[in-house]
Amino acid sequence: MEILGSSRVIRQIRETIHQVAPTNIPVLIEGESGTGKELVARALHRHSRRKDKTMFTVNCGAIPEGILESELFGHQKGAFTGAVEARKGYFEMARGSTLFLDEIGEMPLSTQVKVLRVLEEKEFMRVGGNTNYKADVRIVAATNKNLDKEVRAGNFRQDLYFRLNAVKITVPPLRDRVEDIPILVEKFQSEFTRENRIDFAGFTADAIELLHSQLWPGNVRELRNLVQSVIVLERGQKIDAQILSRHLKPEETTESRFPVPTNKSVDQAERELIYRVLLELKSDVDQMKQLLFSQFMQPKSLQEWRPVNPEHTIQQAEEVKPEEEIKTMQEAGKELIVKTLKKTNWSKRKTAKLLNISERTLYRKINEYNLQEN
Repeated sequence: MEILGSSRVIRQIRETIHQVAPTNIPVLIEGESGTGKELVARALHRHSRRKDKTMFTVNCGAIPEGILESELFGHQKGAFTGAVEARKGYFEMARGSTLFLDEIGEMPLSTQVKVLRVLEEKEFMRVGGNTNYKADVRIVAATNKNLDKEVRAGNFRQDLYFRLNAVKITVPPLRDRVEDIPILVEKFQSEFTRENRIDFAGFTADAIELLHSQLWPGNVRELRNLVQSVIVLERGQKIDAQILSRHLKPEETTESRFPVPTNKSVDQAERELIYRVLLELKSDVDQMKQLLFSQFMQPKSLQEWRPVNPEHTIQQAEEVKPEEEIKTMQEAGKELIVKTLKKTNWSKRKTAKLLNISERTLYRKINEYNLQEN
């Protein structure tokens, strides 16, 4: 799969790949999980002089520490319990090709020393052996960690970091390149429907607009999973914002004020999650109150003070008919949203901006009031 997108940062990444790929210089790819770091690695291999051979991938975070060295460098017979025969490692199997070390930030310090030797001396030894083997591999590494901080914390060797960091490609999170979402959605839906022979009517403009407002903590991977899920569960329908909103997770947005730390106990995490939800609800209520008071409550001029007549006050209260003469907060809010939507020709983004509320709050109110464009 190619690196999709028309944003400036994606164009720069593609240009860097074309410049660097023909060389043997190591490349470090940084980015959050799900941004497409492996796609960058495969593009580097595809445009290199080693493209005729298979690229090998090692997930350094998925292999236990005691086994990783054997996987990378191979081992001799009898090197450890269970080593009943000699075995090649990835550095041998990838000779003449590219070796992609994914999640290299998880690599143990003891293994980092040996990888550094491969980069500097172009040779290695199998576990339990004493023979040097030549290493003819192009190293591409990737991590979702900030290796500069890991070096300062003592979790990653500075000398290895400098060797890998000859060329660094940073893949941005999806929230920083939302202009690429329509291209990605089109690609994901066309591939998935073709592979599974599903008829699909597509996404409306307001559905794509809603996708723009999400934070996407899982990045491109999360977007692809959402598109595939919607296609399967809403088969045959044209997906608009109302339908799509039912499939979006109630996750944090850019307005969230209370992130839940993952290093807390279960009880602490649950309490903080409740606090966060309460804060978001309070925020929504406060926003609506401010809007309603600013639109419907005009300041009154001060009158000369007079003693209150209790009987007159009671009589006034009895004459009031709330169901007929006083708009409820909900009715007033609905009227204000409808009025603003019509004013902006049903542009959700413009409406949210004019009302000074988040797009997520606006979509929730549209669903709550069952509003539809005429």
